[in-house]
Amino acid sequence: MSGNAKVAVITGAGTGVGKASALALLNVGYSVVLSGRRREPLDEVAASAEPGRTLRVRTDVTDPESVAALFRATTDAYGRLDLLFNNAGIGAPGVPIEDLPLEAWRAVVDTNLTGMFLCTQHAFRIMRDQSPRGGRIINNGSISAHTPRPLTIAYTATKHAVTGLTKSASLDGRAYDIACGQIDIGNADTAMGERMKSGVPQADGSIRAEPVMDPRVVADAVVYMASLPLEANVQFLTVMATKMPFIGRG
Repeated sequence: MSGNAKVAVITGAGTGVGKASALALLNVGYSVVLSGRRREPLDEVAASAEPGRTLRVRTDVTDPESVAALFRATTDAYGRLDLLFNNAGIGAPGVPIEDLPLEAWRAVVDTNLTGMFLCTQHAFRIMRDQSPRGGRIINNGSISAHTPRPLTIAYTATKHAVTGLTKSASLDGRAYDIACGQIDIGNADTAMGERMKSGVPQADGSIRAEPVMDPRVVADAVVYMASLPLEANVQFLTVMATKMPFIGRG
């Protein structure tokens, strides 16, 4: 571990918001455990950091053994955990509810909700028992934690559930000096958000292009949330492209 650097674990760290957040946290002095399903994107992120500041761990958050290995590797390498950014997430095909395959529903639930629970559970155990005690967990909620888009029942249901997970973890974490908050992101210009620029379904049945924002804006918000002392918490933070259809959606 480099000096007294704080230690962060980021899931989905190889691309998009996860990558931008990893680079931003490295820039303010964190050691960062880069977690994701594919090794190559994690290697690319790590290549921009000084040796010893990153640890790359291939992880499938839907697999309890894989998640356990991630947090075991973190404590083996750095001895503690100060920040977990639960960022990994997927969507399902944009089809009517009656046509969504059960396996697609389960894949989204397993990744977006159960995977986040598993990571949170391991983080609690570490943060509870370490010295100094405590830490911070930031969950990636999404605008869809508040308001659905058409044909997104699996994604929207899991993101609404993330809000409940965040609130419960925030409440239960008080006993261990664990702060838990949620960042709700709208239209970041990432691989997942790329389709916004070419047009997506609207509530009135039309297809329209939507504005997007640089994912580094989101990363700056994550860094702000992480920068607070543990006696303070950003419970919910919404960061979105200013002109996207959220306020007034529908």
